[in-house]
Amino acid sequence: MHVDECFLLGYIVKTHGTKGQVVAFFDVDFPEDYEDLESVFLEQKGRLIPFFITSMEPVQKGRFIIKFEDVQTIEQAEALRNTSIYLPLGELPELEEGQFYFHDVIGYQVVDEQHGALGTVKEFYDLPQQQLMVMDYLDQEMLVPVMDEIFLRADHEAKQLHVSLPEGLLEVYTQPSGPDEADDLDEDTEEEKQ
Repeated sequence: MHVDECFLLGYIVKTHGTKGQVVAFFDVDFPEDYEDLESVFLEQKGRLIPFFITSMEPVQKGRFIIKFEDVQTIEQAEALRNTSIYLPLGELPELEEGQFYFHDVIGYQVVDEQHGALGTVKEFYDLPQQQLMVMDYLDQEMLVPVMDEIFLRADHEAKQLHVSLPEGLLEVYTQPSGPDEADDLDEDTEEEKQ
């Protein structure tokens, strides 16, 4: 199994107890959808290794205490700390019409309601404060906040992502900085030199 055939479910946070249990965090919208897993893939030295689950107990939103079949000691469990947990793409829940997973729309053409075709989806950043889509636009990277009111639908047949960009967002990337801004920068530089 290769990473590109899987999605990142979460990661192992720490050990729990002395019998080889670990605490895992599932970094997904609905972690409860994954409460009955029989196995997962753990990333070790760049490879995905299958680990079979003997018990799994939810402890709080997104966190589970997991016991793996071949992990019997705290030392074995400690070796798994900070390990990424993967599942095959086929394990993803079915989506409603027009919805999409981020990995599905990489390379799609972005089509805005007002401005038409803009560029292509490069990747997504999952930041603590918000998620951002990176789009190639006029030979530069453009960042678009991931919000329901912006992302309308994905057309998988046409490989298009339909959006309604906030007013003024495109202008931030198309208008050169004005002479006033350049003057301000020159003044700041002069002050620093003195």
